[in-house]
Parts: sequence; structure tokens; C-alpha cells
Amino acid sequence: METLKKFELMEKIVRELEDLQHSQQAIIQKIGKIEVDNIELGDKKLDQDLPDMHQRVADNLDTIVGILDYFANKTEKFGNKNNVDELKEQQAINQVTGK
Repeated sequence: METLKKFELMEKIVRELEDLQHSQQAIIQKIGKIEVDNIELGDKKLDQDLPDMHQRVADNLDTIVGILDYFANKTEKFGNKNNVDELKEQQAINQVTGK
């Protein structure tokens, strides 16, 4: 795979992982709101299941954060090692000059 295309795909994966992280955070917040509302309601099934759901989603979030940190660092190192900024500049020049 061409270096610049590989870097762009890596950046896309980082963005997708960030989106996944935000989605998991939103799910945790929603579960928390349901838990708070259920304090007043007192439904036993919700009392029983919501804390476990909350914990599983929080565990998934921790995993996602770890993967995101790892892959964002890997992407940055790859970009630096392969002078991606220079490759992007050259690509822009080639597009303008028709090469």
C-alpha cells in the first residue's frame, strides 16, 4: 500500500475510534440518567440490570480508549517516520502541475 494512502487510512481509523469513544460515553450518560430516574421509580429489574450494563459499557470504553491511544501514537509515529507532510505537499504540487 502506498505510504500516503496507508497514513490516510490510519487517520480514518483514529477518527472512527474517536467517534466510537464518544458514542460509548453517550451510552454511559444515558444509562446513568435512567439509573437516576429509576431511583424515584424503583423498578427492581432496572435496579438489577442497569449497574451491570453500566459496568460493561464502561469496560468497553476503557478498552476503546486504550486502543485509541495506541493507534493514534502509532499513526503519528508512522507519519513522522515517513515524512507524510512532505508527501502531502508533493501530492498537492503534482495535482496542480498535472503530474
